[in-house]
This record gives sequence, C-alpha cells and structure tokens, in this order.
Amino acid sequence: MTGHVSSTSQDRLAPPAFSFEVLSRSRQCYARCGRLTTPHGTVDTPVFMPVGTRASVKGLTPRQLTDVSVSMVLANTYHLLLRPGAEVVAELGGLHRFMGWDAPLLTDSGGFQVFSLSSLRRIDDDQVEFASHIDGQPVRLSAAKATQVQNALGADIIMAFDECVSLPCEPQRLRLAVERTLRWARQSRQAHRRSDQWMFAIVQGGTDRALREFCCDELINMDFPGYAIGGLSVGESPEAMIQTVAFTACRLPEARPRYLMGVGSPRDLVRAIEHGIDMFDCVMPTRNGRNACAFVREGTLKLRNEQYKRQDGPLDEQCDCYACRNFSRGYLRHLFLVNEMTGPILVSLHNLAFYQRLMAQARQAIRQDRFADWARPWRDYGRAPHAGDACRDH
Repeated sequence: MTGHVSSTSQDRLAPPAFSFEVLSRSRQCYARCGRLTTPHGTVDTPVFMPVGTRASVKGLTPRQLTDVSVSMVLANTYHLLLRPGAEVVAELGGLHRFMGWDAPLLTDSGGFQVFSLSSLRRIDDDQVEFASHIDGQPVRLSAAKATQVQNALGADIIMAFDECVSLPCEPQRLRLAVERTLRWARQSRQAHRRSDQWMFAIVQGGTDRALREFCCDELINMDFPGYAIGGLSVGESPEAMIQTVAFTACRLPEARPRYLMGVGSPRDLVRAIEHGIDMFDCVMPTRNGRNACAFVREGTLKLRNEQYKRQDGPLDEQCDCYACRNFSRGYLRHLFLVNEMTGPILVSLHNLAFYQRLMAQARQAIRQDRFADWARPWRDYGRAPHAGDACRDH
C-alpha cells in the first residue's frame, strides 16, 4: 500500500510542490523505498545527504556532488547565522542560489550545536545563549529565532529546534531535554512562516523507551509532515543505538518521511534502513576522506599506511568515480604524505560515491524484495582483518 502525505492537512506547511510516497516495501523486514518531492526536485529514498555545514561540502563543488549522484545536501543554521548571517544569504538570493545548488536542501535547526558546544553555552526553557566560537560574542538562539533564520535561508526542509544531550544521561536531565524539545517544537511550528518549506520535528529521549514513546506521541499529535530521530551517536553503544532506532521508527507515521540524524557508518545505515529509515546525514564520508581513509566494499583503507605506497590499482575496482577512474592508491597516498589538498578532495569524492552507490543498491534490493539477503554481509562491514581500524570520525 502506498503512503502519501497530502497537502490537505498541511495547507500552511505543504503546498502541492511537496509530497512523500512509499513506493516499495520489503516483505523480509521494515525497509522501504520512496520518493520525496520538493520545490527544488525529487529525491529517491533511502537517501544520504552530505553535510555542507557552512553552505559548502568541504572541498567539493556542486558539480562534483552531482557527478557522484548526490541529490540532497544538509546545511547548518547555527554556523550560517554567525557567518555570513541569514540576512546576507537572503539578500543574495537564498541558500540555493548562494551556494550554487539547485537541488533539494535541508537545514538543521542548530539544536545539535547546543550539545556540541556545551562548554560555550547557557540554556533555559526559552533559549540558548552561546559565546560564539568565532569571536566570543554572545549569540542567543530560541525556537522562534532558529525558525526565522531557516525561513530566511530558504531550504526545502527545515528542522524544529530541539535539545540533544550526551549519553549516558541522568533520567531527570533527559526528561527535561524531551520536555524542552516538545515545547520548542510547538514554538517552531508557530513561528514558521513559509509555505514553500516543510518543517520536520525531532524525536528525543536518549535510549529511554518510555521517553522516546512519549516524545513520538506528542510530536505526532502536532502533525508535522516528517519526523527525525535525534540524540543518537552521542555516547551510547552501537547496539543501543540501533535498538532505539528500531523502537522509535515503528512508532512514527507510515506515510511520513523518517530521518535519522548524524548517522553514520555504512553498517549503521544499512541496519537503520532495515528498520524503515528514509533519510540520513553524516560527516563521516567527507571527514574520513580528509583523514586519508577510503571506504571500499571490504572495509576501510588507511591510505597513509606503507602497504599502499606502490599499489597501482584504484581505491575500488567496482567504483567509477573520478578518483577511481584516474588515480592509483599509491598516488593518493603520496598526496596525503606531501600535504597536497588534492588528496582530501579526491578521497572525499570517492567516499561520497561509495555512500551514494550504497543507497542505490539498497533501493534496488528493496524494490526486488531481497533487502534482508542483500543487507546480511553489511552487518560485518569494517571488521575484516585486512581493513585495519576504523578511521577517525572527528
């Protein structure tokens, strides 16, 4: 049965340019593939979004992203608020024109920075006050302000303001974060003024099932057109993460997009798709690319290692990205050892191609109703002895 988000129940938030349809479901698990339509184009799901924090995916041009089949990019409200400022982006034509990306965009609300910049913040029920990491000047961010900034930036999908906490977390502190997230979701929705943007809510609650269920129920009652699972990959074990994803995803509306924020490794992506997740973002492919770490089907290649010095073959024989078509492992290793910027660019490009191919294969496996069989080998991804330790994600 096909799921569809009709604009009739979302007149203010979802004009006819927006829709989400579930086109195929696996009979072996909860995996599904669909189509997300936005004013700037259509995205096949499951989809992986590269992170363009400051309106740029580090080291890569929009054309290079298109060449490796990237269909949607994420940018960050907090960082763009600081520089160059939302009003500057708006004056220069909005975020799409500003960064030269005429395809779907999503902006996060800045809520994760509340977590990641904890040493620079003060937080209460109304707002967060930061000392800017750039110049130390005070920055105040509330649900209304985060929404106004995202309205000015003009991404296709924007996020409600939320509070993320590190794990493990004391129960009372975790519940307070959930209550703030719900309060800020209501305030974000009330402040939202653009009909050409969809706003998604974010489910918080750590690994506490009762809090996750409570947060889901309250947000569903607010009737957002899409829902994200936040507050994971922040200190919990991989098994606790995937169990929380499974528990939460099945409580979200069938006909709405489900977005797992900030995750992750190829293994994590496949396991989350198995539980019905449609959208992902993570810095891992580009950060690891800048750290001389390449993803291939067998695991990860740490290109600074001596073993690659004289290897003449590509990173991955099965990959047709620009890096693999033209350069050897030995050459790429050389670029890193002599600190040439071309090395991080080429390996980042390859890693994004690897992630996009992984998504395409997942979608095909779902359509052919063989997802569980296809996914099985990925559960051990990165554990092959010859692949070495996982590269740093920092």
